[in-house]
Amino acid sequence: MPTAQELVQSCTSIFTLPEIYFRVREVVEDSNSTMGDLAEVLKLDPAISARLLRIVNSPIYGFPKQIDTISRAVSLLGTQATIDLVTATTIGKTFAGVPVQLMDVSKFWHRSVLCALLAGKLAKSCGIKDSERFFVEGLLRDLGHYVLYQYAPERAQSALIEAGYLGSSLAEVEQSNIGCDFADVGAELIHSWGMPVQIEQAIRHQLRPNEAGEYVQHASIVHLAGEVVDFEERDPKWRPAELPCSPQALEATGFVLANLPELMTDAQAQLNETLALVYPQAVAA
Repeated sequence: MPTAQELVQSCTSIFTLPEIYFRVREVVEDSNSTMGDLAEVLKLDPAISARLLRIVNSPIYGFPKQIDTISRAVSLLGTQATIDLVTATTIGKTFAGVPVQLMDVSKFWHRSVLCALLAGKLAKSCGIKDSERFFVEGLLRDLGHYVLYQYAPERAQSALIEAGYLGSSLAEVEQSNIGCDFADVGAELIHSWGMPVQIEQAIRHQLRPNEAGEYVQHASIVHLAGEVVDFEERDPKWRPAELPCSPQALEATGFVLANLPELMTDAQAQLNETLALVYPQAVAA
């Protein structure tokens, strides 16, 4: 059976981010570049620019006044938040052209965007600085499944059915059936793209956030958001009595479970609008 790294390497020609993402990264990583340079690069891709402005003006950020220029958006957000949003807008665009067998793509993106919204709201409720950045980590939480369904669609679907029927951990069944799980595969894909280490570590250790070291807070937020989304979509007949979240994740974040219903309601209210920005095809499905 292949390792997660080997599996991702076999699919790198398929899962490739567009040029605009790497051009933005080059500007951000150049110590001599300015906010103006970043804005100029973004303007080279009108579609990304338009989607970026729509996200900046959405309830995710809640700026009091309409932001109508890329320069203004970059100035308000800062470089790292801007590249995070570019990531969010290019991920959906990249995967829109990747055919997968047996996978319910619309359901995948509904789950991913809901997880993204919830991750940002969880971080904010915990008083974590730059909580909006957790949106991207939540969005990428389940990305490894895209690779698994590309590599071994029958086994990936079988693992999902088996885990649901037995009430077992999906990651454990994937390890048994495929040789690696969605968290490891997603982390390897993110690593191959050269994304920030905290995103990679958040995805890699989402199942066991206590193993994330200095990135425990990132992994814990992704863990909590993912467990909530999984819990909510599970058939009530197979749903456990309590949310099966890690005590270490609650301790690392200080999250109060009593706040969850309000956060979930807010995330659900923003779901379709945000989904239209990230993966519009799923809205019509």
